[in-house]
Amino acid sequence: MLYIVLLTPKCNSKCKYCGGFEDGLMPEKIQYSVEDLRKFVGNSSIAFYGGEPLLETEKMKEIMDHIDAERFILQTNGILLDKLDEEYLNRFSTILVSFDGRKNVHEFYRGNYERVLENAMRIKDFGGELIARMTASLETNIYEDVMHILSLDTFTHVHWQIDAIWSNYTAKEFEKWVENYNAGIRKLVKFWISELVKGKLHKIVPFMGVATAMFEGYQYPPCASGFESFAIATDGRILACPICPDLDWNCLGDIYTGINKKLDLLEPCPKCKYFRFCGGRCLFFNRERLWGEEGFKLVCSTVKNLVDSLLAYREELKNYRERLRYPRFLNTTEIIP
Repeated sequence: MLYIVLLTPKCNSKCKYCGGFEDGLMPEKIQYSVEDLRKFVGNSSIAFYGGEPLLETEKMKEIMDHIDAERFILQTNGILLDKLDEEYLNRFSTILVSFDGRKNVHEFYRGNYERVLENAMRIKDFGGELIARMTASLETNIYEDVMHILSLDTFTHVHWQIDAIWSNYTAKEFEKWVENYNAGIRKLVKFWISELVKGKLHKIVPFMGVATAMFEGYQYPPCASGFESFAIATDGRILACPICPDLDWNCLGDIYTGINKKLDLLEPCPKCKYFRFCGGRCLFFNRERLWGEEGFKLVCSTVKNLVDSLLAYREELKNYRERLRYPRFLNTTEIIP
């Protein structure tokens, strides 16, 4: 089990594609005691999340000192990573750093490219997974930006999520971007396979996750939100997914009384032939059709393209099944972009 602990909704960055949490959705600091948290989570894995969790480093340390979690995970924008004590750094199994690829793309959306990269390079030998977590948006060239990250020889893994659903694109803009994105995915898969058969595994999370699903399959979104992964808001509410604390269906209980609601995935996902590969992609996306059915189908086309591009190499991938298995433990990666 994975519990995603939101340390604060506050953030020290103003990324162009992120609206952040609206005021009033949850308190700025944790309201419950660490002892109450310990009683609820037991020795499950804990991922620190925000906002920017390193704005609440002291609370994070307190939790790490008092809860014997199976694993600790951190998702951060990387700006404050240099402030993290080595003692605590070395206790993380996975650190995900928001990093969008080429300098001009990262600077356009996030800023602080040099600082974040320097901080990532400083900790790259901490002993766990160091994941570059990209947001793929209109300025992203998925092939060029992933290749840039691989060339840095800093991150152990690359992952990305498509910037869809909330953004105010025109349908024409997004359709054109999806066309280019899908072509970039096919090109990237060819590169990845050619390297793999030569003995070099580039740890590209969506590719490894889909390759794993070829032989094992998913029964729900691979991030496991609402099934084996739950978020804890600063007021103690239990959320299926950390990104939408204001939605009634997403609130499943609290740390005092436990989880009192079970979620199911909505159609058409469970009956789709791609379901075993994507598990419905995303719980929020499955339930909130903010772009209507046409927008839903357009985003799904990126998943189908990803799966089909990898299925074309099923026989080759079969030889690397164990080496490709991912994730070996829940670490907040959604797997499917």
